[in-house]
Amino acid sequence: MKRQARGGGPMAIGASSAQTVEERSDGVPAPEQPSQLRQRLGRADLKAVPEARRALRELLRHWGRPGRSEIAELLTSELVTNALIHTDREAVLTATVGSHGLRVEVRDFVARRPRLRVPVADDGTNGRGLVLVQSLADAWGVRAHGVGKAVWFELEAEAA
Repeated sequence: MKRQARGGGPMAIGASSAQTVEERSDGVPAPEQPSQLRQRLGRADLKAVPEARRALRELLRHWGRPGRSEIAELLTSELVTNALIHTDREAVLTATVGSHGLRVEVRDFVARRPRLRVPVADDGTNGRGLVLVQSLADAWGVRAHGVGKAVWFELEAEAA
């Protein structure tokens, strides 16, 4: 488990790698247990973005069709970047892999909901994150929490 001081990189608060399928006593394979990554992201710590991508890459090493994990990395970095830039608080990244797909959620502690903006050509790279999520994810949304919100996306493992 990795811990860093406030303002440092992400603090891993739980992670597990892909699990093997076990057999039940009747010889039938037991359902695959989901694997999960959970990281605390330090306040305004943009070094957490590539670290989150690396951790997700490791979690997804044997997951999905070619290209799916790269899409997951891109979308995760967009959600992490948004949480760290548009709030002045910490955030928590959770990625769960199951037999049907991947769900990534970035929870922050600010109630203000993100806005989907149409990018303007002369606006550099700003304003494209949620458009990418909307375009590439199989599903996505925003879920309110008691304090803050979670922005999430899902990718099916075998989508074309």
